[in-house]
Amino acid sequence: MYKFDSLDQELITILKKDGRAPLSKLADILQVSRGTVQNRLDRLLNSGALLGFTVRVREESEPNLIKAIMSIEVMGKSTTQVIQKLRGMPELVKLHTTNGKWDLVAEIQVTSLQEFDVTLRKVRSIDGILNSETSLLLSSV
Repeated sequence: MYKFDSLDQELITILKKDGRAPLSKLADILQVSRGTVQNRLDRLLNSGALLGFTVRVREESEPNLIKAIMSIEVMGKSTTQVIQKLRGMPELVKLHTTNGKWDLVAEIQVTSLQEFDVTLRKVRSIDGILNSETSLLLSSV
């Protein structure tokens, strides 16, 4: 697993606020060269510590967004492999380990029921997943 140092943590903090910040701006803020920033980003991405860049949208801007919580049971010692495969799915916006009956909890966001169905089938077809239970989130209260 990649060990974060203070520069990595600062870089990630800046990117959480502005994932589109150019390398030159990141280098200026961090007071390092553009090459250093590029190398750090490459290392964070290649190690899996940084999963990618995304857009955050205000909830009411996407009224048709379908959200769900999926509880996942994993077979034996295959949790690490299952997590790696799940991390590659952009529809799973968050992934949590947990205790109790379920081993993992995934937060799903898609834009159609067809995409939701495909996502469920993809997750359930991953080797090492024994069982899952999914609940659609209807409204926030």
